[in-house]
Amino acid sequence: MPIGAITRGTTNTNRLRRVDRFIARSAAFRASEDPLVVDLGFGASAVTALETADRLRRTREHVHVHGLEIDPERVRTAQRQLDDVRAGRTSFPSDLAVTVGLGGFETPAPDGRSIDVIRAFNVLRQYDEHEVAAAWSRMVSRLSPTGALVEGTCDEVGRIASWVTIPRDGPATFTISLRLTDLERPSIVAERLPKALIHRNVPGEPVHDLLRDLDRQWTLHAPLATYGPVQRFIASVEGLRASGRTVVGTRSVFRLGELTVPWEDVAPIGGPVIP
Repeated sequence: MPIGAITRGTTNTNRLRRVDRFIARSAAFRASEDPLVVDLGFGASAVTALETADRLRRTREHVHVHGLEIDPERVRTAQRQLDDVRAGRTSFPSDLAVTVGLGGFETPAPDGRSIDVIRAFNVLRQYDEHEVAAAWSRMVSRLSPTGALVEGTCDEVGRIASWVTIPRDGPATFTISLRLTDLERPSIVAERLPKALIHRNVPGEPVHDLLRDLDRQWTLHAPLATYGPVQRFIASVEGLRASGRTVVGTRSVFRLGELTVPWEDVAPIGGPVIP
């Protein structure tokens, strides 16, 4: 039996574009000659798996995306959608390498293959914090030696997102990604933090300190709003770096509204840790 609980199944077109863009340039994805990406918990529609395959094959032509759902009826619906794709009755290319199947945190893959990237978005949100480490550990065990789990949360239209990147040896980085147009303050991401962090946005916890410091930089660089929110966000991230924080990436990434820091800079006090 699949391991896990059935989620709400909320699915929206273009919802996961930010994390897909991150995956496309990730080392885990680019390291494989024949990448296998799993969309864990695709929801009531296969659209996220289809969109992911369409986006990622611009970087790696032979990528295979395998969608997993714990609800058999959702799998049947997704298979009907794939049949329409193959028949040319949708806007997706008919030759997209997408399959779907029944599964949960045990993450079964076609032919028992190791997986290069597992994307688990909006899946752990309904679980208790103490259940996160076990779920991470199960999924990570299915990765290839150079693979990674990307686990996180986003809002319904994909404008606010955050995620943890977890290779086989444990959590490596934490990323936030924001639509900068009309952004009031970066800490709005607090409502969409991964389950491992969402209850830790309180004084004394590292993730709270990060969001506080980012908001301070955003306020400090308010005069740059004249030149647009992109310039203001770039300056805010560079201000974090200048203050002594470790920031992963370059201006080309910052201009997307994306900030990545080492996991140890936000890791909750007392866990979770993969055994």
